[in-house]
Amino acid sequence: MNGKLSPQAIITHHLPLSDAARGYEMFDKKQEDCRKVVLTPAGR
Repeated sequence: MNGKLSPQAIITHHLPLSDAARGYEMFDKKQEDCRKVVLTPAGR
């Protein structure tokens, strides 16, 4: 409402790019309470 976003509230997983397929599968199948996956080159 005040124009500020806090995506940390919905990010549940941080994964390296090499695990992208696993991240999409977790999200698609709603495994491990996955709500949002952030992919980065180093995983964090």
